Amino acid sequence: MTKNIEIEFKTGVTSEKYHELLKQFKLENNIFKQINHYFDTDDYKLNQLKVVLRIRQKGDNHFKVTLKSQSEQGAFESHVLLQPDQAKDMIANGFYTKDFFDELDYFVTFKVSLDNYRVSTPYEGGTLFLDRCDYCNVTDYEVEYEVNEYHQGQKLFEKFLNDYQIEQTPTRRKSERAFMCRR
Repeated sequence: MTKNIEIEFKTGVTSEKYHELLKQFKLENNIFKQINHYFDTDDYKLNQLKVVLRIRQKGDNHFKVTLKSQSEQGAFESHVLLQPDQAKDMIANGFYTKDFFDELDYFVTFKVSLDNYRVSTPYEGGTLFLDRCDYCNVTDYEVEYEVNEYHQGQKLFEKFLNDYQIEQTPTRRKSERAFMCRR
């Protein structure tokens, strides 16, 4: 299991701005698809606790289960790599969180998937992500900026928004957006 703290800043953007940024950063040919399969209890207890549990799939053979919980300074993440058959069984039949994460003890089942078409590039000491998200017949776009230090990252993100004439548009977490169309 690996653990890390994810410090990110993000904003929703229009389709036009997303495509404009792809061109400006010359990333049109670097888009890859990853699928986020989200899990929760039948009464959505994890969502109520602001905990995200997902299996991220890249291609046919790379699967990782992630537990993500929010804090003021970022998200605490724990990851466990999975074998493809193991992941597919978990998606089909659910699983006990305790089998992977000691701090959580629930039986969870698959609720919804989100297809994320993502590109990334180094930017000012962090990583800039441009995402197109497809879920429940909805397509939306966002920019994420991941850094190692909160205050400097916040300044750099604000500068990025200003430099590229992007209005800060609050956006919900991908899991929340996907869950909204499931209920």
